Parts: sequence; structure tokens; C-alpha cells
Amino acid sequence: MEFLRELWDFLKERKKWWLLPIVIVLLLIGILILVGGNSAVAPFVYPMF
Repeated sequence: MEFLRELWDFLKERKKWWLLPIVIVLLLIGILILVGGNSAVAPFVYPMF
């Protein structure tokens, strides 16, 4: 959680707002992989890729 706070502070301080969509997409893909790999949702997640 501290990493996300530091990343947010970096984006605010350096005005690197173009990085925000990239970070959000990477987080969503990571969550999708975690959920899809360990549950009954896996057969429905894999056809998306």
C-alpha cells in the first residue's frame, strides 16, 4: 500500500498524469490474473486473452 502512496505522490509532484492510465490498466490486469487463476471464474477469464 505504501508503494501506491509513493507512486501517487510522485505523479502529483512531477505532473506525470499521462502515467496514471498505464498504472490503472496494469493494476486491473494484475487483479484479473489473480482472480482468474484461483477461482471458478477462470474458464470465463481465459477467452478474454
